[in-house]
Amino acid sequence: MPLAKPSTPDLATVADACLGYLAENPEELLAFMQFAGFDPQSLRQAVGTKRLQTGLIDYFASNEPILLALCANAGITPESFMHLWHKLNPSG
Repeated sequence: MPLAKPSTPDLATVADACLGYLAENPEELLAFMQFAGFDPQSLRQAVGTKRLQTGLIDYFASNEPILLALCANAGITPESFMHLWHKLNPSG
């Protein structure tokens, strides 16, 4: 019996996990907001949008320590996270 290929988690699920991680780590949340140009109100307004979801994936993909912490906490493999990132950024 062949092994099942691990599926890539969907964008909304991973983005929600990223946002949850940031909510639990205020210093990282502030760093993300500064990086992405959000203030608290604009971040609240962006929740659920593809723009924010993609931005969260990009931010975590570019920061290995928080990527690994997120993956460990959310039960996502780093490989499946990066597979999702590559699907969103086909040109690399």
